[in-house]
Amino acid sequence: MPFREVTMVQVREVLRLWRMGHGFRSAARLAQLDRKTVRRYIEAAERLGIRREEVGDPPSDELIAQVIGRVRPAGPEAHGESWRICEAHRTRLSGWIDQDLRLTKVLDLLRRQTGDPVPYATLHRFATEELGFGKRRVTVRVDDGPPGEELQVDFGQMGRLRDEATGVTRVVWGLVFTAVYSRHQFVWLSFTQGLGEVIEGFERAWEFFGGVFRVVIIDNLKAVVDKADACAPRLNDTFVEYAQARGFVIDAARVRTPTDKPRVERQMSYVRESFFRGEEFQGLSDARERAERWCRSVAGLRVHGTTQRRPLESFDAEEKSRLLAAPPGRYDVPIHADVSVHRDHHVRIDRALYSIPTAYIGQKVHVRADRELVRVSLRGQIVKTHPRQPPGGRSTDPADYPKGKAIYATRDAASLETLATQEGRMVGAYARKLLEGPLPWTRMRHVYRLLGLVRRYGQERVNLACQRALEIQVVDVTRIGRMLETALEGPQWNVPVAAVPANVVPLRFVRPASEFEIRQRAQRKEETTDEQL
Repeated sequence: MPFREVTMVQVREVLRLWRMGHGFRSAARLAQLDRKTVRRYIEAAERLGIRREEVGDPPSDELIAQVIGRVRPAGPEAHGESWRICEAHRTRLSGWIDQDLRLTKVLDLLRRQTGDPVPYATLHRFATEELGFGKRRVTVRVDDGPPGEELQVDFGQMGRLRDEATGVTRVVWGLVFTAVYSRHQFVWLSFTQGLGEVIEGFERAWEFFGGVFRVVIIDNLKAVVDKADACAPRLNDTFVEYAQARGFVIDAARVRTPTDKPRVERQMSYVRESFFRGEEFQGLSDARERAERWCRSVAGLRVHGTTQRRPLESFDAEEKSRLLAAPPGRYDVPIHADVSVHRDHHVRIDRALYSIPTAYIGQKVHVRADRELVRVSLRGQIVKTHPRQPPGGRSTDPADYPKGKAIYATRDAASLETLATQEGRMVGAYARKLLEGPLPWTRMRHVYRLLGLVRRYGQERVNLACQRALEIQVVDVTRIGRMLETALEGPQWNVPVAAVPANVVPLRFVRPASEFEIRQRAQRKEETTDEQL
């Protein structure tokens, strides 16, 4: 028969029936106890001086406790042999329990190493009462803050919902906001837990509550907390900036510590069971609208089990007027990122490119991008500002490139022509000829080679070569270079051919001296082509 502990009320009832004249059997039947148990308690009462014939006040609690102590004494004598065996092996049992072994394994080790047949029930009682096995940590109930002071926030999985955009059934999450003082709450549903969705949920919550709470206790969301720590968590810069804009203080809960936000932690299952499960929603937008109505008409008007008040009524009466002013418009969510400046003078933010001066190549800079501007800073100093570009866009400032590189990088053929004109009128005209056509940037390298010839041979000689080439309609930088190498650009080569005397009979097979020169085959072929032209 299982062990059953006799309560103090039952002992008092046994003594009351006994003093009324009932025997052991009758008192046991009326008190629903065993007759031997009734006999032990009555005999213990007699040993303490309680007389059956005495009439007066019922025995006090102290006297009843003494009776129970006589029947069930505390201390070593209250346990049997198996308990004493466990006590003899306390150190060994404690070591096994500290290794997180199952109690059945501990019992098996104890029996094999000592040979003592200890029952499992005795070992379990000993480990629980003496060694702290299976005991949960104690906690304390933290007082609620003043009205309008604290808001607790948590993300929880609600279930699955059909995505209207893709037609696919997806997991939907609930961002639950609970006012600590009144227990009034707001629910925002989303398919993701990104920073954008979190901030949008906060914006909707401020509209729902009509103001901003001063302290927000939030779970360790990856979108908000970059690195969790019990005392000094590292928060996301974007969310910190949002908190600054709205005027509330962030108090991040510890990892896997639901007691840091118990007011909202207890509401997750209530929201899931009372609002979401079993309902049919047309989509996410429909679920969000119905969630807001549910927060006002169902969750807000129920009698809360702890406060015994209706959350909506308590919020309207005591909290709403103490909140910070609601934001006038929607928050522009910026992007904060630490990126390296690439060797091509650009950084990549949200799939768009922005140029940075040469001096910062290879360094890691901080970028803040909102709807309008992209600000790049290094050690707190702004080094560059660009207008925000869409994904795939590019904002390049030619001044960020090294001197002489911007024209080619930006394919600015007009500026290159101007640069050539500065080296001489004929050089500019020749560059203009080189750049003619539907794709001028494909011939920019030819102009850069022409400018290189200017640096090598000087403006005067190159201008003369360009003039002669234009006269015969030859637009080829390689030909200009050959003319300069062989010094064929000067006026000394413009001597007219002498007239042949009339009395000189030209020989039939006379050939020019150039035919006897030793030249490369490719050069002869090229000159023959020129003569044919």
